[in-house]
Amino acid sequence: MQKIKIAIAGQGNYISSIYLMLKVVPEVEITGVYCIGDSEFHQMSVGENVPVTTELDGLKTGSIDVLILSGIDEKTEGFIRGLVSPYVSVIDQKAVDLIKLILKEEEQLLEFKKIQRKLTFILNSVHEAIEVADINGNIIYVNPAFTKVTGIPEHERIGKNILEVSPDGALATVLKTGKDIFGLRTKVGGSNSEVVSNAAPVIVDGRISGGVVVFQHLTDVMKLMDELRQKTSLIENLSEKLGQVTTSKYSFNDILGTSPDFSKSINLAERSSKSNSTVLLLGESGTGKELFAHAIHHASPRREKPFIKVNCAAIPENLLESEFFGYAKGAFTGAIKSKIGKFELANGGTIFLDEIGDMSLSLQGKLLRVLQEMEFERVGGNLTIKVDVRVIAATNRNLRDLIRQGKFREDLYYRLNVVEITIPPLRHHKEDLPMLSNSLIIKLNRKLGKKVIGLSRDAEEALYSYDWPGNVRELENAIERVMVTVDDEIITKENLIQHVSQFKNISEKDLDLIPIDRMEQILIRKALLKFGNTVEGKKIAAQALNISLATLYNKLKKGRPENKV
Repeated sequence: MQKIKIAIAGQGNYISSIYLMLKVVPEVEITGVYCIGDSEFHQMSVGENVPVTTELDGLKTGSIDVLILSGIDEKTEGFIRGLVSPYVSVIDQKAVDLIKLILKEEEQLLEFKKIQRKLTFILNSVHEAIEVADINGNIIYVNPAFTKVTGIPEHERIGKNILEVSPDGALATVLKTGKDIFGLRTKVGGSNSEVVSNAAPVIVDGRISGGVVVFQHLTDVMKLMDELRQKTSLIENLSEKLGQVTTSKYSFNDILGTSPDFSKSINLAERSSKSNSTVLLLGESGTGKELFAHAIHHASPRREKPFIKVNCAAIPENLLESEFFGYAKGAFTGAIKSKIGKFELANGGTIFLDEIGDMSLSLQGKLLRVLQEMEFERVGGNLTIKVDVRVIAATNRNLRDLIRQGKFREDLYYRLNVVEITIPPLRHHKEDLPMLSNSLIIKLNRKLGKKVIGLSRDAEEALYSYDWPGNVRELENAIERVMVTVDDEIITKENLIQHVSQFKNISEKDLDLIPIDRMEQILIRKALLKFGNTVEGKKIAAQALNISLATLYNKLKKGRPENKV
């Protein structure tokens, strides 16, 4: 096709916009741009092949088909018309304005079509079925997912009336009522597909112009709901697990005592912490078995994993199994969801079975299987759960006597008793009383907001004279009871007798008789604790004990190597 040759004449700010509109039209060739008056229109604005000039004589000789005039007065327009051939079509300012309006409308139409294409692409990509109808109910659009869900091809749906093909559906209801529809369960007209729909009216300029419905197949919704329930259950179980998981609160630095027997127990516990072997802690109530269990876990390679405690004596026998192993949903009345047991919570870490001697024989057998196989089933479940758990057990009862009485399984005893640690009662290491008392006073000062400095000499003698059947736990209770009730900085024997019932009958004649060399060691440790273990501290300690420094060193050497002085 032969190009139309066009010349443009007028003022620069007018002709520039015309030029920009026409230069992109393939069928147009701009032969020249003529600037009127003092207006400027630079060559670089139009390109090298289009001459730009203020000389109008070129219009006489130039070969053009159309002359466009813009931004000039009537006199100048008449003059320019006289320059060109009568066969040249002249377009004046009014015609230019009309062309601009037409081009603007065309541009907006093109932009709308672009948006429409993008919107169609988006709707076609959506996995949910979409159907659109106009105000009269005529179906004007369905996306590919509609055919996938319903099995109805697009060409069989477009042009039909929704009020006829699916009069009870969500889209028809919206057109009738003008109200939004949420979660309507229905069948698609012309199909057996059962779906869940959401629909809404299409509002244009404040008036309803149609409606749109989005729906999914019921099986897909049910599948999503099932997945949601599973995820919710998983979150609940993890939340429950997180709420129950604890780690060790104490280390070996928290275990105080330097007597030979007590130091021996600490050393054995420290060595056992490096392995995964089962540990059996034996000792009277209040000796610190739980403290040892925490410290062993804290020093073990499992320290970053859970430390789970179960008091076998505190949980009713009929609940202990489900506490250990958890239970499956529906295992019994009230089991509305599954529950994670202590062994599962402790996976990768340590489980501390306190008061193991109070466990029933039937549960002992199940515990033995877990220790042997490291696997179990939840109560009411049939799924075998494997775990990796280090077991620490403790009891204040004589398990050998229980075995003879038929109350404790011998095979379980040997399975538990891989490393046996006996924690001595406080009456067997009274030399640790000053250290324990001072530590408890510091702890209770923080707890009670007190400023107690320590014990008087007669108070210490009273502590030595008592056998402490409740051990360290009883000692802590006694000191706390006194600190709560008195405001003195020094706790005296009188305070103990006045506020702690077990000291009311104590007198000088009640003081225990112990070997002199053991008393010496007690006094030496007490002096070093008071004055320090440095050379200068030992000099002051020797003076306080009324012995020479050399004698002090000799007496220190008599102590066992494991003594921590």
